[in-house]
Amino acid sequence: MAVPGDPPDGPPEGIGGGDEEFRSDEYRSVVFDEDFVRAARLQEFSAQERMGEHARAVRSRSIWSGGGSSRSRTSTPGRGARQGMLLVLLIAVAFAAAVYMGLSNPAVPPSTRRTDPLSSTVVPLAPSTAVPGGRPVDLYAKSPAAEYRVGAAGITLPAVRRTHHFTEGQVVTALSIAKDYLVQSSLDPDVLAGAATRPVRVLLDPDQLAQFDRSMTSPSGDGRHASTGWLVRFDPATAAVADTRVRVSGTLAFEEVSADVLEVTTDHAFVYAVRPATGSPAAADGASLFTVRRELRLRFDREDLAARRAELVSAYVMAGPQDCSTDPAEGFRPVLAGAGPTTVGPAASDPYASGTPRRTAGLCGVLAPPTAAEAAPVSPAP
Repeated sequence: MAVPGDPPDGPPEGIGGGDEEFRSDEYRSVVFDEDFVRAARLQEFSAQERMGEHARAVRSRSIWSGGGSSRSRTSTPGRGARQGMLLVLLIAVAFAAAVYMGLSNPAVPPSTRRTDPLSSTVVPLAPSTAVPGGRPVDLYAKSPAAEYRVGAAGITLPAVRRTHHFTEGQVVTALSIAKDYLVQSSLDPDVLAGAATRPVRVLLDPDQLAQFDRSMTSPSGDGRHASTGWLVRFDPATAAVADTRVRVSGTLAFEEVSADVLEVTTDHAFVYAVRPATGSPAAADGASLFTVRRELRLRFDREDLAARRAELVSAYVMAGPQDCSTDPAEGFRPVLAGAGPTTVGPAASDPYASGTPRRTAGLCGVLAPPTAAEAAPVSPAP
């Protein structure tokens, strides 16, 4: 029996119809009422609706993760904007950190202060009596220098405190540079013999080097270029140091003279045992004492402290026994053991006396014999 949908001549030959007929007959009794048909509306879903809750084939990557395909980056809405915001945030954080570091550690502006040239005064002190001679140890024992310390041990630092604009450490640095300058310019054997200048030169501000060099090569008593204003030097043709254990006593003081400058004042007596330049170093009784009183003013700005150098502003020097007719600008020429006075200066001065040295009215003074009160050391050793 033909069913609806079969070809006009019946089902094709070779295809069994038993099963098909059974299935067709099975659904013949199914009748769809009107309500069922009306409720069975057809609805066409969009592609995204047909996907339903299925995961997307390509997942978007976090803005914090690197790499990823270009498809992933372009498929994430707003990703470029978020990256731009992140870049702006990083720049803002870096700028804030730079500002904070600048405020916390402000750069010190380069100093524009002019370095003043050295102004020096060197006063020879003539002996008032014959100069005693003997062995250095005996001469020291009978002099006011008997209780002085030996060498650098006699240059002691004062109690240190911070100033308004300089830390305690910076003050210590200034004092230690001043001490180094005294040691090199007053105690170095080669400097004393006139054989070296570099130990002193390397401690000076570069702006003073031209003046220093001229003072060493062409010294003069013009108040600017005396070699003995910068350092202690004996005329090698006249005298030599007989004992390297120089006796030293004195004081250092400091003060802040401006927001950018520290000043250190040194006041020391250096007592040397000297002998004739042509005599034998082993001579037992050919030595005599020679005393140099040096009052120096050294200044330090922050560049000087960092470079460990000094600006020698002024030097007031009294030295004797010397002949007032000699010029001490080039080097000291001691009056040696047994020699008497030849010329007498206008005023007596005692280089051993404590306190500020009395400045002579002229360019020569008299080496006054120390009294019992004056025999006390400038800075007693404990």
